[in-house]
Amino acid sequence: MPRTDDAGQRKHWGRIVSVAIPAAALITGLIVIDETARYPRTDDAEVFANFIGIAPQVDGPITTLAVEDNAFVKQGGLLFEIDPRPYEYALEQARSDLNTLEGQIVDETRTIASQQSAVDAARANTDSAAANVNRAAAAVNEAQANVASAQAQLDRAQAELLYQSNNFHRIEPLLAKEFVTVDQVDQARTAVTAGQQAVDQARSQVDLAEAQVLSAKAQYEQAKASMQQSHAQLDQSQHSVLTLEPLTAQREGKAAVIRTAEYNLNNCRVYAPFDARVTNLTISQGAYAHTGQQVFTLIDTRVWWAVANFRETQLKHIHPGMHADVYVLSRPNVRYDGVVDSVGFGVQPDATLVGSFSPGLPDVQRTLNWVHLATRYPVRVRILAPESEPFRLSESASVVMRPGPPPRTQ
Repeated sequence: MPRTDDAGQRKHWGRIVSVAIPAAALITGLIVIDETARYPRTDDAEVFANFIGIAPQVDGPITTLAVEDNAFVKQGGLLFEIDPRPYEYALEQARSDLNTLEGQIVDETRTIASQQSAVDAARANTDSAAANVNRAAAAVNEAQANVASAQAQLDRAQAELLYQSNNFHRIEPLLAKEFVTVDQVDQARTAVTAGQQAVDQARSQVDLAEAQVLSAKAQYEQAKASMQQSHAQLDQSQHSVLTLEPLTAQREGKAAVIRTAEYNLNNCRVYAPFDARVTNLTISQGAYAHTGQQVFTLIDTRVWWAVANFRETQLKHIHPGMHADVYVLSRPNVRYDGVVDSVGFGVQPDATLVGSFSPGLPDVQRTLNWVHLATRYPVRVRILAPESEPFRLSESASVVMRPGPPPRTQ
């Protein structure tokens, strides 16, 4: 009897276990699916950092190579140096050209000052000639006034002579009748003679005054000619004055050449723009560097990301600001904290689904895949780790999202 009961109990517990195990497996699977949906994870991730190609901005042989391949360099550290001598010579030549131009400006300034002095002297001569013209005009007016005065004196002398002559002719016949004395007749005759002399003298004064008028007019014409000549000399001296604009306009061009030479000389030494790791260094000292051609690559070690590719169905659970656990394949036991910086919004279209985009209409392929794979979008997770952490660009990683607050709606 006891054996029958034990067998029954074992069957009972066996049925319970047989039901419980699938149920537990189902519940566990549902929990895992829920956790995976709410906190996505992926092994399709790579460690990423910004990198730039270092290319010189001047040509020349590399005289100093201060770095080695895969070496760490600090910001501001010397990377390499190009032979600076041609650029030093170019800078010296540019400075010499500017100094020569400044010397030419100084000499030209002195020449212009001398020419300006000549202009001032010519202007003074013009003013003096104008004064001479005015004086000559005044002399002409004075001479004409003298002519008028002499003519008036001549008229008075002739009137006086006519009176004396009439008086003499009137009293001379009276002498025979003894109405007048001999002395009176002699006085009348003497008065006529004196009057004639006065007329002759007045006529001489008129002639002299007229001659002075002619002389004054000649001097006036000469003064006018001198003034015209001085004006012509003034115009000539003004037109011969040079200007500094053609030389001073060259200053900015010469200064620009100096700045360009200084810029090229400074670019002979190339420094690290940030803390970085040197990679892809395949040249040696003595190689000829060309402008714009990369010499090696610098990996920016200041910020590292894990670029994880998540399925499009998982993106609704991922938003910027969420924290994530990042594991790299080379150190699987080290967990790094990360923060989602951005979620991708585009990938290259699948040509087998949408065809190729070209001018006109889309080229859609006439095929159908029965199994439709979800598109994966890159999610950039910034790794919160010290700069000294030995990450390598493109090493494999795994990313697991942590629970966090929902994204804020705009």
